[in-house]
Amino acid sequence: MKLTKTLLASSLLLASGLATAETDWIVRAGFSVVAPDSNNHPLVSVEDATSLSFTLGKMMTQNIELEVLAAWPFEHDITIGGTKVGSAKHLPPTVSLNYHFMPEATFDPYVGVGINYTFFWDESTRGALDGTRLSLGDSFGFALQAGADFNLSNNWLINASVRYIDISTKATLDGVSLGNVNIDPIVYSLNFGKRF
Repeated sequence: MKLTKTLLASSLLLASGLATAETDWIVRAGFSVVAPDSNNHPLVSVEDATSLSFTLGKMMTQNIELEVLAAWPFEHDITIGGTKVGSAKHLPPTVSLNYHFMPEATFDPYVGVGINYTFFWDESTRGALDGTRLSLGDSFGFALQAGADFNLSNNWLINASVRYIDISTKATLDGVSLGNVNIDPIVYSLNFGKRF
């Protein structure tokens, strides 16, 4: 809870400080695929998920962008030995600082580093685990990304990015610890956006 409050407070302070900057806002929206590490746990495997995603960016300088990633909830299947035994939903809000190499060019690549807070809910079980209670704890970690904006006319753009997010959750089954599930996904995003 303390980490959540700290992250939210930091984001609000950053947003309020940037509100007075006389530079561009960038809004991007599209789809993201969250592809967890294939060896995330000896027993539990968390599968890929796709959902709508959104980013709001503020150019602090000509080259440096503060970006906030949000999304519609991702729902992951949970399997044991390839058999589905449950599912869980998560949201991975991420705040990043991106460096744009050629912000005035048609092709504008960038790299970024940030922090992530992922929270899980609506865990359910079925099959071999039917009737048990699965719980996944929240995660706080770092994030890295590389992407590019393809700038079009009238400030429209097409965006593609790849992120690595450090997500490790503590799993319990009926209150018994299963240890850490190191999800550590690669996130692939394709967006359509606009500068304001």
